[in-house]
Amino acid sequence: MIGTLNTTALDCPSPVENAKFYQALLGGYVSPEEEADWVNLFEPSGRKILSFQRAENYIAPTWPDNTVPLQVHIDIRVESYDDAEPAVLAAGGELIDDSSAHPDFRVYSDPIGRPFCLVLE
Repeated sequence: MIGTLNTTALDCPSPVENAKFYQALLGGYVSPEEEADWVNLFEPSGRKILSFQRAENYIAPTWPDNTVPLQVHIDIRVESYDDAEPAVLAAGGELIDDSSAHPDFRVYSDPIGRPFCLVLE
């Protein structure tokens, strides 16, 4: 082992807005909160969860056809879809696949079109 994971950085057109979307789902706090080219999302304990970096020419992935590949996606573990989904939708997310072919997860997109999954515990 050479070290520990510091963060996972996600490209986006507006780092503060994208960080605040994931903050609505995961809790914690965003720093810095002013408009910046790099923003971090921290757990309440202070551990960094995700980072968001400005990409002016961001193009959303085209899941599931992968014309524009995902490259990375986030899985969020939840106890139930019934409790979690309303929060996703209220924060600006969109359900894009709730297929019965995979009952252990549902696919959503964040406000900039990046797919992520809610995964049952």
